[in-house]
Amino acid sequence: MTLPYQVKPGASRFIESTARSRGFKFAVLSGAAAYFAKAGKVIVPESGQGALGPTLVPVGQAYEDYRNHPRFMKHMTAFFQALLGYDIAFVFLRLWFTKGETLKAYMALSKGKNTEWSKTRSCWQDNRHVSVDNHRRQCGICAACMLRRLSVHAADLNEPADTYVWENLSAPTFDAGAAKGFDKKTRVQKHYAIAGTLHLDHLAYLKQSRAAERPLDLAAFQLARALEAVIRPKLDRLLSQHQKEWKTNMNSLGPQSFVVQWADNDQSA
Repeated sequence: MTLPYQVKPGASRFIESTARSRGFKFAVLSGAAAYFAKAGKVIVPESGQGALGPTLVPVGQAYEDYRNHPRFMKHMTAFFQALLGYDIAFVFLRLWFTKGETLKAYMALSKGKNTEWSKTRSCWQDNRHVSVDNHRRQCGICAACMLRRLSVHAADLNEPADTYVWENLSAPTFDAGAAKGFDKKTRVQKHYAIAGTLHLDHLAYLKQSRAAERPLDLAAFQLARALEAVIRPKLDRLLSQHQKEWKTNMNSLGPQSFVVQWADNDQSA
């Protein structure tokens, strides 16, 4: 009520095709709320893979995505200082943990009894593309869904198969993994799935890639400047934990899985 706003899209649908403006919009609204509440601090709940992964290993042919990155949020702090003369800090409490570790820590707070996490959505696709028998699901194969499924497995949790359109990631082919009532197995969906798989796979083996040595050093330098702290040991631990979770998840799918077949790296270790 303190911060009234409205958006008028006009006659046509209001489409922002890249979704890149979302980070700015969320930061402006949360920063404005902190200003009116005199809080001075905004908690960014994103875990390490979501905040840093899109800058370390961009998905497909996309540019590096900094919308949940400390470097971007430092610019938002400067923005609010210039606009309102007020210091607002954006704090990343889970930056050095995987999403699986965050989910596991969340469950520990209720001793495993809280099931609210299962009601959340990670998939960005709408009901036109991810409905089965007129019921909306999550696709299960985009980068966001793949990270969700990886994290649920890492936290020793389970979801019903019908949470996703692609119910079975252990299937030998992409088409065979989809629900029986789904008839929109398009080439675009397959491209989303390949990009999501390779994004998480490349992130898992980033430290072992000689080609990534300099980009990783640069990323660590930028993070250190944004956070004003020594971060390389924390970044290395995060990447090692992600690799451990990814290997375990891939092994659980079995060698016949279409996801395992797409991955660039040997998952047998």
